[in-house]
Amino acid sequence: MGKVCLHLRIGLTMCGIAGIIQSDRQPVQQTELQNMIETLNHRGPDASGVSPLGSVGFAHSRLSIVDLTGGLQPMQSPDGMLTVTFNGEIYNHIELRALLSSKGYQFRTHSDTEVILHMYAEYGPECVQQFNGQWAFAIHDQKQQLVFLSRDRMGIRPLVYTQTPGRFLFASEVKALFALPDVERKVDLAAMNQLFTFWSPLPPRTFFEGVSELPPAHSMIVKNGQIKIWQYWNLDYSPNEEHRSLDDWAEELRALLINATQLRLRADVSVGAYLSGGLDSSVTAAIIRNFTNAPLNTFSVNFNDKDYDESQFQQEMIRELGTDHQTVCCSYEDIGRIFPQVIQHTEKPVLRTAPAPMYLLSRLVKENQFKVVMTGEGADEVLGGYDIFKETKIRRFWSRQPDSKIRPLLLKRLYPYMKNLQAQSPAYLKAFFKIREDEINSPFFSHLPRWDLTAKLKTFFSDDVKQELVNQDPLTDFSDQLPEHFSKWPSFCQAQYLESINLMPGYILSSQGDRMAMGNSIEGRFPFLDYRVVEFAARIPVRYKMNGLNEKFLLKYAMRDLIPDSIRKRPKQPYRAPDAHSFIDTDKQKARFEYVERLLSPEKLKESGLFQPTAVQRLVKKIEQGRAIGTRDNMALVGILSTQLLVEQMIQGQPAPQENKRTESAALQT
Repeated sequence: MGKVCLHLRIGLTMCGIAGIIQSDRQPVQQTELQNMIETLNHRGPDASGVSPLGSVGFAHSRLSIVDLTGGLQPMQSPDGMLTVTFNGEIYNHIELRALLSSKGYQFRTHSDTEVILHMYAEYGPECVQQFNGQWAFAIHDQKQQLVFLSRDRMGIRPLVYTQTPGRFLFASEVKALFALPDVERKVDLAAMNQLFTFWSPLPPRTFFEGVSELPPAHSMIVKNGQIKIWQYWNLDYSPNEEHRSLDDWAEELRALLINATQLRLRADVSVGAYLSGGLDSSVTAAIIRNFTNAPLNTFSVNFNDKDYDESQFQQEMIRELGTDHQTVCCSYEDIGRIFPQVIQHTEKPVLRTAPAPMYLLSRLVKENQFKVVMTGEGADEVLGGYDIFKETKIRRFWSRQPDSKIRPLLLKRLYPYMKNLQAQSPAYLKAFFKIREDEINSPFFSHLPRWDLTAKLKTFFSDDVKQELVNQDPLTDFSDQLPEHFSKWPSFCQAQYLESINLMPGYILSSQGDRMAMGNSIEGRFPFLDYRVVEFAARIPVRYKMNGLNEKFLLKYAMRDLIPDSIRKRPKQPYRAPDAHSFIDTDKQKARFEYVERLLSPEKLKESGLFQPTAVQRLVKKIEQGRAIGTRDNMALVGILSTQLLVEQMIQGQPAPQENKRTESAALQT
């Protein structure tokens, strides 16, 4: 397969969207639309527009990639009967444009936004089945007197909504909803309970009571004050009977990934690529270098703390590919300093600081005059890369002989980068990864150790919160959302599914992905999440996803000529960042920043009413004194602090203070 030339005149945009639908037929006020969209300026600083259309009004902030005038939104069809506000990209819009032209449609712009309008005119709500891309959009259909909203299959682009008396409101982010005085600001304790179990609330819940998110792969119609929501696509891991060779599977995966990457390079602006030093970002960068004529500019984050630093592997790929590379170096102080801004963008608590360096990384991309960046997210979920999949395999193997003294020793093969865990005795490992008889057949077998550990953070909840949640069970909530055939899938695929519909859209693509990139007006693109790749990967035999304990086996095999052995065969190390040390200086035994001390004070904790002040003070003191802290203590501190920040910023309406300019040492160029 040769290189693809990418000098195409097309219109793709990353944006912020918002809208108001008055069920009482009162006209929408333009000032309200403006107030909403101004809060989303970071998502689209290049242009903005509002369209009050009687009882329906749309707003749009635009990060323009090309076609600066032709792609302005909200956009109307030629007859004025359809209006759209759209965040995302439809990568196959050139092919869809040809299809529509053959049916007699005429185009005034080069924008994929116009393709969406005509596709809806031709196919109605089913048009999304033909889209290859990432999107959140709303279409006002004046003839049908309805508004159609949709969100992409994997949940890359956000879409939240709420209802107040007489109207329906939607936006890319919650802050746009809170720009209106009739939207109540209150923590959803059930969502908080879910987040402190699964790392994110289960859709449609958000962290805010009364505010919902449209789940991934769902569409919605709002008409006459009524809402209809349905799922238009789903992941299916049903066992297949395909008898294909390893080479056959590898060849198809390779072709799909190359094409998915080429599609995502459709732009008239330069496209950068993240390069972490791991397999996934190395694959996307290698495809750009070898199968397109696009210039390759790569970006990475390094850490002063060598426990988290992967610069050695980054440098190897830089030399291999000959990239023009830029690096941002991240210290404890950098993470703690920008954390309030990070949480203002996540709009939900986080349990690790990992989003913060991603925020600095996207800023580096922006400072280098890029608007678009390619990233390797999704490969672990889709192709079987996470350590939790190894853990599940070992625990299943162990469960067949629960009294074995040898089988649990395989647990030592897990998490080589976690020194505390590696130092534990076999007895501790057996206790931590315990297998209870009643859990062997649980649909959540793979994730119970992780969720049990996270749920221990709820011991810090205040008595009032615990009382409020006494009859709520997050596992039951999740169980109710599982598909009908889940129990018939291989256990490995069950674990993949749980990651793909929960942690990936709720945390990886949201708190760590869209919100951090768009916080700096940067658009992320994800070749591994092309729906064709995802559907193909669901059919791959488990033995080719994980061969023994060799994760992402098929990907490594398919790309063996593009990726050096040192990268391909290196032990899996997930992206992590320093947690508690970013906020508390153990040498000085005090908080590094005023906001940390203030928000974790007994007074502020009592004011929010969510956590026990005494328990939190004990935790802080323990960390200050440098006593051995593990994952639980780190997650507790980050989770409590981020929740307190959210209450102050989003509930009490006190925006994060402007960040002080980072020090010269924060940015290094390689």
